[in-house]
Amino acid sequence: MRDYQPRPDLLAGRVILVTGGGDGLGRSAALAYARHGATVILLGRTQKKLEAVYDQIESEGLTAPLLMPVDLAKAGLAEFEQIAAAIDQQFGRLDGLLHSAAMLGNLTPLSMYDPAVWVQVMQVNFNAAYLLTRACLPVLEKADDASVVFTTSDVARQGRAYWGAYAAAGAALENLAQVWADELAANTRIRVNTLDPGAVRTGLRARAYPGEDPGRLLAPEAVMPTYLYRMGADSKNVTGQALTA
Repeated sequence: MRDYQPRPDLLAGRVILVTGGGDGLGRSAALAYARHGATVILLGRTQKKLEAVYDQIESEGLTAPLLMPVDLAKAGLAEFEQIAAAIDQQFGRLDGLLHSAAMLGNLTPLSMYDPAVWVQVMQVNFNAAYLLTRACLPVLEKADDASVVFTTSDVARQGRAYWGAYAAAGAALENLAQVWADELAANTRIRVNTLDPGAVRTGLRARAYPGEDPGRLLAPEAVMPTYLYRMGADSKNVTGQALTA
């Protein structure tokens, strides 16, 4: 879908929540959504990074985003329900939810994996994504057509040695998305898909492959047509799919 050419107003009037919105693919997606008319809600751990994205959006004369500083490693259902309630009160609905926050964890054999790091990676990459989506379902149901996208990776779809909790959490997300898509298809207008962006130049990629030449990787902006397509009405009949950018 990299050749997809979105209309300038593709997301006009839509409200989209982006986790990991202060950095990497989340940042690029938030900017792309705002540039195509959406009101973006930026959720992330680091206030300064969120503020930098806010400033960039504002400097382009786009609709000012809403900032939600949240540490996914510590947040639970109560915090996510408060977020959903705040969105409902301010906007009355949620049109899109992009899960882009992720923690790499250790690249090591499973027999040597730090249990504390395992729990943290599963919390950030899987548990928080499940709980936030669950909390947001009532506001997603109020949209004309809502899209939930879980960012995953190639190791989520085919496990490889040493990827540990990162791969396991991604595989869990793949299955979670299929279950939710199946459950929601019959009586809601919510679609649920996963998206593997591929080899993209991000901080997480650099930590995973420290010896890799970043100049040979795609810039995050190169895969944004796919991210835009999945959030716009053009993809409203696509659900339960494992997609690649």
